[in-house]
Amino acid sequence: MTYSRRTLLKTTGLAIATVGLAGCNGQTNDSAETETSASGTTEEDASVTVDASTAVAAEWNAMRARLHDTVALAAAGRLGTAGRVAEDVFARFEQSTGKWSAHEQLEATNEQNYESFEEHLGGAATAFSEGHADEGTDLAMQASNNLLAAQRGRTDAVVVDAFGLSMFAARSRDVEMLAAAGEVDAAAELAHSIYESFEDAPEHEVIEDASHELYETFEAGIEGAAEATDAATIQQSARTAATAMVDASFEVAPEAAAGASHFALMQSVGFDAEILAGLGGPGDEFAHAAVLTLYRSRAADAVWLVEQGQSDYAATLAGDIYAHFEGARAHEALEEADHDAYEGFEGGLESLQEAAQSGDVAATEEAFATVDENLLTGVSALVGGEAATILEAAFFRARLGDARELVALGETGRANAVAENLFERFEANEANLHEAVEHESEDLYHRFEEEHLAGLADAAAADDTETAATHAEGAMEALFEFETAVGTTAEVSAAEAVFFGARGFDAAALARVGASARAQSVVESAYGFFEEGAGGFHESLEHADHDLYESFEGALEGIGSAADSGGDAYGAAKTYNQKAVDSMYAVVATAAADAGLSEVASDRMRTVFETFEQAEVHEMVEEADHDTYEGFEKALSSYIEALDAGEDIDSAANVYAAANTRAQFAVVGAVDKAPVDHSAHDHGHGDAETSYSGGPNVVEGVPEDADHVVKLTAVAFEPDELTVSVGDTVAFEHTAGEAHTVTAYGGELPEGAAYWASGGFESQEAAESGWSEGNGAVQAGQSYVHTFETAGEHAYFCVPHEAAGMTGTITVEE
Repeated sequence: MTYSRRTLLKTTGLAIATVGLAGCNGQTNDSAETETSASGTTEEDASVTVDASTAVAAEWNAMRARLHDTVALAAAGRLGTAGRVAEDVFARFEQSTGKWSAHEQLEATNEQNYESFEEHLGGAATAFSEGHADEGTDLAMQASNNLLAAQRGRTDAVVVDAFGLSMFAARSRDVEMLAAAGEVDAAAELAHSIYESFEDAPEHEVIEDASHELYETFEAGIEGAAEATDAATIQQSARTAATAMVDASFEVAPEAAAGASHFALMQSVGFDAEILAGLGGPGDEFAHAAVLTLYRSRAADAVWLVEQGQSDYAATLAGDIYAHFEGARAHEALEEADHDAYEGFEGGLESLQEAAQSGDVAATEEAFATVDENLLTGVSALVGGEAATILEAAFFRARLGDARELVALGETGRANAVAENLFERFEANEANLHEAVEHESEDLYHRFEEEHLAGLADAAAADDTETAATHAEGAMEALFEFETAVGTTAEVSAAEAVFFGARGFDAAALARVGASARAQSVVESAYGFFEEGAGGFHESLEHADHDLYESFEGALEGIGSAADSGGDAYGAAKTYNQKAVDSMYAVVATAAADAGLSEVASDRMRTVFETFEQAEVHEMVEEADHDTYEGFEKALSSYIEALDAGEDIDSAANVYAAANTRAQFAVVGAVDKAPVDHSAHDHGHGDAETSYSGGPNVVEGVPEDADHVVKLTAVAFEPDELTVSVGDTVAFEHTAGEAHTVTAYGGELPEGAAYWASGGFESQEAAESGWSEGNGAVQAGQSYVHTFETAGEHAYFCVPHEAAGMTGTITVEE
């Protein structure tokens, strides 16, 4: 099974009130006096250097802790999650910038060690994702050792000792995490492994010399976790062991160094909370990736539509994908996960729209290939591993559905091309689908590829429509069997939402080319499949949101009705598409909520907050830099809120991690060298909105005397067409998305009408120029209010979202 790319929680040494608060004990090192007060070092620690290098080494410790997360997850059989954690560590490492970033400093420390680290880390991510637990574990530990070597080269021995103790704290928290996730046996086995490795580790002697009491507490705690058989005892014992190690780190190293280490542990705690919240279900990343997979199947339709002479329709389809993406939750997720793939996708969509409009089949195929390649890259960046494989199966099912309908239209040559393309992709092991199917069942593998996929290609080439249709359906059924065998119910449900959404557009396309009867047949077949359960999708959606479940069925029926009556089947398909997308998020969110692990993660992060309030590092960071202290508490609070809501967890985790990194630099007296500021990795766009201004008639809320209200959603005005009377007042209310404008098209106003726009501009040119400076914005909680005095049609648009189709018309009648 696969789970969302999450991280787990309180697994580091954030002291909980079992042994005492971290940092409350004095240091016992004997050394000569030097001037080190800026970093909090005492006279006893005089020979120990504590500076920005210490903060960087602490950041490496946070990364080492996450590498141990992958080992713990792999031991519990959560290889998909382990792979995604390793991939995330690699991505964050590559994206870290600045002289004092973990990336730049590792490269500067030792080029060979730096290159070896990247090789080991990338190899671990690949090995875990491909199901090789032992290989992944070995490579992850080699990557950790690369970072340990860098720590030894950049910091004093006692600081390295403190970091080593913190690593045992992190590993102990991994035990607690597995137990909280219900992996009791794996948790106990991991605790036993930690106990054995501790006996031969340098940290054994270090903690015994520093405090025999803490040494005994750690051993008793980790041994108790190894011997326990219930989750609660394992968690409590592991927590006690971790706390002892945190306290011990303050015994062996200068206060500032131990404080930096403690913040690094709190950083890994936050990522651990992210993991734990996702272990109960596939998580939002899976839903984001499912949306991208649906875009893949929709974009593929453009090619055969152009071949059918439906260039305008194909171009509209490409433009509508763009418009939907601009307002989708997957938009920001893809941008954050892989910016190059995000830009490549949007650029490919523009090329697809242009090529389709021109009727150039070759250019359309080339543009689709670009779109598809970047979306597949995005899916891998968001989920990777087995999760990406399940979604690849859904994409194959959607394309096989296309082939089935091409056969029904007599387009056997095109159906053969689709089958041949899928065969090539399968043989190339795209998204590991070939190996995964073969590994799951040799019989299933032969049935899918050799019997049905190859049979489809051969029958289509021979123009044998009946046999081709049978093989297309057989191949779809085989992949569905694979999905249900390897995926959780939530994963299968979201993947099948891709298939259902694609089938809705297939029906609309069939209606467009005059095959209304076949369009109805597709709808009826999809409806029947849903009623039969669709791998648990039917029940999951009904459980998640009964109203959405009913509207999902109703929207599907709406496509059939439109096709039957000659109505707007494509418009009905777009409505149904949104229901399919909404269902993806609903089923994964409900799966996580049912597991209750997001709530567990939230509760533990609250304990982190409570502990921080009493810990030594609280006063240390507040005295070092008050802004950093406030930023840390704000980030922690926001993260707890995200876990409570079960939304935007990844983004909140990244902001929290950045706050910890800054705190690491602050407590060593080098906040000016921190590679992040208070808002680093905050992609909520809140800071950007603070620079916007509305101008005349942009007010808070909606005036009571407004005659009509038009809602400004993510990329649309709702309604986009409205009829009013002369003298009526319309409030354009912001309800979703980033800042918008309400800007009249100057050349389309009725004769005698004064120009109108949010910002009070006198022309369209002035309004567009003003927006570039942040003027004329309507933001969350605000409305632009205008009274229409001139009869006629008033066309308008949103400056930043016009390309996404955010336009509207107000018709004013006498």
